[in-house]
Parts: sequence; C-alpha cells; structure tokens
Amino acid sequence: MTDFLLELRSEEIPARMQAGARTELEKLFRAQMSAAGIEAGDLTIWSTPRRLALIAKGLPQATAAVSEELKGPRSSAPPQALEGFLRKTGLTQDQLEDRDGVYFAVIDKPGRATAEVLAEAIPAIVRGFAWPKSMRWGKESASSESLRWVRPLSGIVAIFGEELVPCEVSGISAGFATRGHRFHCPGEITIGSASDYVEKLRACHVIVDHEERQAIIRDGAAKAAADAGLMLVEDEGLVIENAGLTEWPVPLLGRFDEAFLEVPPEVIQLTARVNQKYFVVNDAAGKLANGFVCTANIDAVDGGAEIVAGNRKVLAARLSDARFFWEQDQKKTLAQHAEKLKNITFHKDLGTVEDKVRRVAKLARWLVERDVVKASENTDQAKVQLGNWAFDAAMQSKADLVTEMVGEFPELQGLMGGYYAHEEELPDSVSDAIRDHYKPVGQGDEIPTAPVTVAVALADKLDTIISFFAIGEKPTGSKDPFALRRSVLGAIAIILTNNLRLSLRQLIENLTSLSPSTDNFAVFEKLYGHGFDDGMTKEDAAEQDKKNLEALSKTIASDTFAFIVDRLKVQQREAGVRHDLIDAVFALGGEDDLVRLLARVKALQAFMATEDGTNLLAGYKRAANILKQAGEASPSRLREGLGEGMSDAASDETGPPPTPPASGRGELDPAEAALLTALDAAEPAASAAVADERFTDAMAALASLRAPIDAFFDGVMVNDPDEAVRAYRLGLLARFTGAVHGVADFSKIEG
Repeated sequence: MTDFLLELRSEEIPARMQAGARTELEKLFRAQMSAAGIEAGDLTIWSTPRRLALIAKGLPQATAAVSEELKGPRSSAPPQALEGFLRKTGLTQDQLEDRDGVYFAVIDKPGRATAEVLAEAIPAIVRGFAWPKSMRWGKESASSESLRWVRPLSGIVAIFGEELVPCEVSGISAGFATRGHRFHCPGEITIGSASDYVEKLRACHVIVDHEERQAIIRDGAAKAAADAGLMLVEDEGLVIENAGLTEWPVPLLGRFDEAFLEVPPEVIQLTARVNQKYFVVNDAAGKLANGFVCTANIDAVDGGAEIVAGNRKVLAARLSDARFFWEQDQKKTLAQHAEKLKNITFHKDLGTVEDKVRRVAKLARWLVERDVVKASENTDQAKVQLGNWAFDAAMQSKADLVTEMVGEFPELQGLMGGYYAHEEELPDSVSDAIRDHYKPVGQGDEIPTAPVTVAVALADKLDTIISFFAIGEKPTGSKDPFALRRSVLGAIAIILTNNLRLSLRQLIENLTSLSPSTDNFAVFEKLYGHGFDDGMTKEDAAEQDKKNLEALSKTIASDTFAFIVDRLKVQQREAGVRHDLIDAVFALGGEDDLVRLLARVKALQAFMATEDGTNLLAGYKRAANILKQAGEASPSRLREGLGEGMSDAASDETGPPPTPPASGRGELDPAEAALLTALDAAEPAASAAVADERFTDAMAALASLRAPIDAFFDGVMVNDPDEAVRAYRLGLLARFTGAVHGVADFSKIEG
C-alpha cells in the first residue's frame, strides 16, 4: 500500500472559497478512484491561500483484474442485432457464450497500475473543478476550451510513493517542485514523498494545515490581548478568514486613538472586522478598548512594529469615516431622516417604506388599545402612554435606513436608530423599540419582552406577512424571497414568549384593511378572480366593491392564518413535539389563540406519555371502529337508534351526543351503569377545565374514563341481538368518543 500526494498551486485563492474547494477536491478524487475500482480510504485535504493539497494513504499499487459480463441478443435474433453487439464488445461470435438461446459476452479486464490511473485522474479533476467564480488567463484564454481556474494555476505536484505521476494540464506538467512562503522562501522546494511534504513546507514558512493555522490565530490573538491586560472579542468566522489569508500567521496587537471610542462599539467592531479583518478587544470591565489584533503573514525582524503602525494608519482612516458618518447623521432628528422614506419603494404593489411605517404604527397602537400588549401599570394613563410610545417608535423605526452609517453598514439597521434616538433623548422605551424591533431575526436570537418593543416588533412582522399575502406573494417550495417564513417564526416567538392572548385569525382579517392592496384593482383581478362589471350602475358597483373587499379580506386572512399555523406545526415538530399530537389538537378547529393551542398540545403530550393515556387511546380507537362499522352497516338505523341529533364516530359532527333512553329495557348491566356514571362526571369536568384552560385537569377527567371503558368492553357485547340494547350501547360509545373529542381529536393520534 502506497501514499499519494497531490498539490495544486495557484495565485491567491479567496478565503471564502477554500472550504468549498477542499470539499470539491475530495469529491472529485473519490469519484475518479471509484470509477477505476480503487477504494480511496483515508484522505487528508488542506488549503492555504496559494495551494490545495491532498494526501491519500494506503492506495494499492495496481487495480484488481475484473470480469465484466454483458447480455446480448437472442441467438435467433436478426443478424444486424448480433453484428451491433459484436461491435460494442469488440469480440467475435465464437467468443460469445450461448446460454439457453441468449448470447453473453464475458470481457476480462486486466488490472492497471495505480500510477497510470492517477495520471489520467489528475487532469480530469483539475478540469472538472467547480469554483463559484473562475477565470482564464494567458494567450490560451482566447479559446473557450482553455482551462478555467479560480486564479492562474502555476504548479502541480503529484507523487505516488516516491515516484512522480507524469501528467500535464494546460501546459503545466506535474513535478516534484513546489514553492514555500512568498517572502521568506520564494524559491523552489523539492518534495520527496507525501511523508515529508508538511515538514518541508513548514521549514519554508508555510503551515499547510488550515486547522493548525486557525489554532495559531485563535490562541495567538487571545495571548496578544491578554499580555496587554485586555480580552479578545472572540470571532470564529474571523479566525477562519484570517487563516485563509495567511500561510504563516503572526497575530499582533495594535492601538488606535481613544477619541474614536465615542463612536458606538458595534461600528468600531464592524469597521475593523469587515474592512480590515481585525479582531477587537475589551478592557477588564468588558467595554470596548482602543486596541485591535491584526494577523501578519510574516515573521518581521522588528517584531511587527512597522506592520502594526501601517495597520493603525489604515484603521484610523476607516474610523475617521465612521466618526464622520456618526456626527453627520446626528445633525438631523430621526423624524427628519424619516421624511426620506417616502422616496424609497418598499414594493411596487405595497407603496413606499413610509407607507409601511404608517401601517406598522397604526397596528402597534391597535395592539395596545386592544390589550394584546399590556402596559406594566394597569391604568388608562399608562395604556395611552404605551400606545403613544409604540406609535412614535414605529414611525421612526426605519429612519436609520437613510442614514450615512447604515448606508455604509447595512448590518447596523435598527441598532443605529436606537443609538440616534438615545442621543436625541427620546424615551428609553422608544429608543429600545427602534433598536430591537427587527428581533428575533433567527433561531437563538433574543426575543423582545419590553411592551413597546413587543408592540412594534410584532406589528412590523404581521404587516409584512399580511401585506405580501394580500398581493399574492406567498412562499412556494424553497422560494421565499421576502423572508416571510422568518417573519412568521419571529411573530410566533414574540406571541408565545410574551404570552400574548389574541384571536389571530380575527386580527389578520381586521388588518387587511390596512393593506394598500385592498383598493388596488389589479390585486382584485389577481387574487379574487375578477374585477368590476363595467355595465353596473354606480350604486351597484359600490356594493360589489364592498362585497369584493369583504371576500378578499376573508381569503387573505384564511391563507395567512393557514400559513402561520403550518409554520407553528413545523416549529413544534422540530422542538420534539409529536406531529400526531399537534394534529389532534389543531384538528378541533375554531382555535386561533396560539398560547392556548400550545398549552393544550403540551398537556396532551404529557397525558399520552402515561399508562392512562395509552389505554384510553386504545379504548377510543376500539369504540370508534365499532361505531364506524355499525354506521357503515346501517347508517340510518344507527342514527335512529342513537336518537334525534345524535352523531356517530364516522360523522364529522362534534360534541358529546346524549345517551338514548333505556325505556323498554330492564336494569342496566353493571358495566353500562359504571360507564354512564363515569361519563356524567367526566364530561362536565373536562368541559369546564377546557373552558378555564386547565388542560391538565381536562386530561385527568378523561383519565377517569379509562377503567369504565375497559370494563365495558370486557363485560358487555355491544352488538347485542336486541336492537334497543345495541342502540343504547352504541350511544354510550358515541357519548364516550364525543367526551374525548371535547379535549382533542384522538382519531389523529397514532398507536
């Protein structure tokens, strides 16, 4: 078994492409080896800015001989079919095997030297490489057939064992020579085998292992900060990026003018990170300090003093720009900045950003007025103040979009608005709401809990969802260009975290009137299917207009609510809640209070984890099956026997049916009497518990039915020959299933 080394050397590979390139190299190499019948087991793949390297350990010296069998035409087939098969296989007729009237060709393929396989594979790998962006270069670039690579390819090292694998790609021949560090060791290095590759490069100031470089940067940056009494602000993405920019990383600490610290710390960190790839540091109190850590690519003779000085100048220029933006933006109030929002289109069918802001402001105040979001103090004055703050915060929430700072750093939207509001001495609740109204923006993000922020954040997300549904821009499959799924998950998180009690369907239906789509004729034709009849009188057209608006609002509300519920189901399944239990509660219908819905789901999940829950489910399914069979056998007689207005388990009706009278019968069977008594107690108890949202108590009431239903099935024959007895017992079962359905639709539960 022999090791193989492949190095593809080029001009600088962008750091962001290196991880993908390593994956692509492994995929292509394994595919080439597999096609040749070689199992490529242990692969090590590294990258630096100037090279991709692969080491395959334990490859065989040669591939094994194989025998391939091909089925041909029948021996009675026309001569043309046989001739075609012979051309395909390269054999003669006497070399074929006749098996029960069918020709077979057995082709023995001898083994090949692995070095020969590798020589063919390397050009195929290089030419088949998929880069996000690639280029052609040199005179050959005039032809579309010339090699494309991320940057000009300059060298190939291909060594199998200690032997060169001879191959050539676009005029570049494989050899034993590579090059070391561009400055420390620019000359050629001769590699003897895969075993000495890493150490020979290390001796020439190249650390080929990207993970080792990451560790050097991670630990070295932390040490440089600690040595100065500071703490590094950890940034793993920046660690990986710096490792992709250097072959010999050397972290160095520098300082910048303390005067720049008057700029918000997030601005300084983004300036250092995005523009210069620097780490920032905190002081002992955890506040941003006037320090940075840059990553040099050389061992400087002066310890890096000149490198730090140069980087300090560049950073100072960047921070000067940031301070200029900070000062310029504060020359206007947020309200003045917000005036420019009328010039920015939010969506061609939804008006400007100013239009959206006004809708959000109205909705935020509405949420307060309807007590969805409550003030910390339960007084009329506190409620009015909360509504006013929510309105003001919403009106200025997008103002920072037109500031210089957010124009430079879009990532700071919202955050800068909060800073500017604070500098303007707006109430803290308003500035905090402006800062945090985009939250949560993803899984694990902070969820707002301050009342003003909750009102604005929820209003912003609901407006986005409803508005885009109103113009028919719904997510389809994997496409969600307006991030509506994210908005829905954010709204759900805010509602559940803050225990907001609201009728979501009614809220959505009411809010469609705030959407500009409701007076847009084109939207009527797109969503509702038709517009106005030109032959109508003015009065009739106005009436039709009203009907269309009402119908459109209901359609939008229904579609939007269904989408929100679907996202909630997905979220709960991902959180570990059984999908059948979610369906069992959601199938009840008529429930659009998300807090109450999930409380019922959690209570059902806890109940079904108990022995009572499992056994009650078994009893329910048995009862439902008996009722279904009885209904299929004679549905009219079943309903007649069950009594006026009564339902069976096969029907879509809900609610517990009454028990048929036992007139004309003797005494009840003990099992019948026990079940009847249990139902008389359990039904009102479960119903009252559900009404009071004591869902655990409702489950406990259902649990009391477990023993009586088990005893009923053990003690009586439901399908008694006597019609009156049979009808009474079926009625008891129908009442039992109805009582269970008052809590959840057990027919949806698996088991």
